Amino acid sequence: MTYLWMPALRIEMWVEAGLLQCFKWGERIHNVQWVALHWRIDVEWWEQRIWRHYYKLVTDTGLLVVVFYDLLTEAWYLQQLYD
Repeated sequence: MTYLWMPALRIEMWVEAGLLQCFKWGERIHNVQWVALHWRIDVEWWEQRIWRHYYKLVTDTGLLVVVFYDLLTEAWYLQQLYD
């Protein structure tokens, strides 16, 4: 089962030297074990621009999630959780 949050959930992300280290979702810290995939989107620039960098990543506890960094607001979000 997959959970998709629309709108996405705001999270805190720690990045060191360009590498994702961990993120806080709720009251729990999730350490990033590895990034499986990453991509950027830049769409609808003629209306309300969406400019994001997405990451599909695995945590040390086995979560597979999709998070993104909103390049316009400089904020991190949790978009999807794979069960």
